[in-house]
Amino acid sequence: MMNYIEHYINNQVCIIKLNRPKIFNSFNKDMALQLQGVLDDCEKNTEVRAILLTGEGKAFCAGQDLQEITDPNGPELSSIVRKHYNPIIERIRSIEKPVVCAVNGVAAGAGANIALACDITLAGESAAFIQAFSKIGLIPDSGGTFFLPRIIGMQKAAALMMLADKVMASDAEKMGMIYKVCSDETLMEETLKVAEKLASLPTVGLGLTKRALNKSMTNDLRAQLDLEGKLQTAAGETYDYNEGVAAFLEKRAPKFKGE
Repeated sequence: MMNYIEHYINNQVCIIKLNRPKIFNSFNKDMALQLQGVLDDCEKNTEVRAILLTGEGKAFCAGQDLQEITDPNGPELSSIVRKHYNPIIERIRSIEKPVVCAVNGVAAGAGANIALACDITLAGESAAFIQAFSKIGLIPDSGGTFFLPRIIGMQKAAALMMLADKVMASDAEKMGMIYKVCSDETLMEETLKVAEKLASLPTVGLGLTKRALNKSMTNDLRAQLDLEGKLQTAAGETYDYNEGVAAFLEKRAPKFKGE
């Protein structure tokens, strides 16, 4: 099996690269399953306190490899959605560690929606986001119909999905689709700074924040307030909370452990 996912750990950040650059990092079955496996490893590995996802070459991800779909011996479309993409989105959201995305070029179809599922997404100035599904008669998958309307509103999301407009990184930032635009040359440097900063923070608390944000997608106010109380209690029992308070009172920099 070819290795379609590169990854390594640096300063407690696991840097993951989609690695099929000749076809703009389009997903096939092997690449999807490999990414699922790497994300599983990141969740279990205590050395990893933040994750950075990006693409090799000129693109972030052009979505599904259409040659795989049209291959008579390839997986069916329903299997691709259920077994390839859905588990990736579920892992990105369920891992209680920050997942940062560096969109280094086109992010189309499932590639766009994987980027939007991450906690904090930065993009190079030449990057573009395209909900390309309608061009071939499909609907947005990989959580696109869940996340995009909540990020930018129903009208805007419907238009982008139905018209398949290309959204350049600067416009994506203006409409709140992504966190920040960087120059193409500094994208990885700036994204790595964000990921390393997150890795140095009280990552148990960040994970609980992520859990609360996930629940806010479906909770009503009363349920969310109740959840905040429970998670705040859990955060208050961590080493990092006690260290943060002590450091503040002693007027020194805290030394968080992610515990």
